[in-house]
Amino acid sequence: MKRLLFLIALGVGGAYLIRTYLGVPVRVATGSMEPTLEVNEIYWASNWHYVNNPVKRGDIITFRSPVDDKDLIKRVIAVAGDSIEIRNKKVFINWKEIEEPYVQHTRKNEILVGDNISEMTVPDGCVFVMGDNRDGSEDSRDWKDSNGKHIYFINVDLIKGWINAD
Repeated sequence: MKRLLFLIALGVGGAYLIRTYLGVPVRVATGSMEPTLEVNEIYWASNWHYVNNPVKRGDIITFRSPVDDKDLIKRVIAVAGDSIEIRNKKVFINWKEIEEPYVQHTRKNEILVGDNISEMTVPDGCVFVMGDNRDGSEDSRDWKDSNGKHIYFINVDLIKGWINAD
């Protein structure tokens, strides 16, 4: 009996260590990251990646939603200190339009909420994130708190993992 309890404790402890320090498998639940990540595909979200690497533009991350109780997958578009502006679906970082070959627009001829955002600077310890399927993603462009105040930035402490989508 002691041996069985030891093996169970070892298994639970090992699973905890893997999930906490190495990462977890994540399933893509929505089409917000298409065409980069397909719905229902499973990827490994590394918890270890950001121990040795800073968050950078272009990273695909998993994090806790700032508006409801679910985990999300989005791309980091801007990091602390960056100036970001969106004009007619085009993203400008530090006053230069960025190349985004991974972006999909399913409603190209419509201007939607978040397709025009005035210039702002990303605060320290935060990132600005967007889905690759821009017209089908709820992200930093349109999140609001319970008082209707915009939530443009994700605190890096909410980041749970990094996904290598290559």
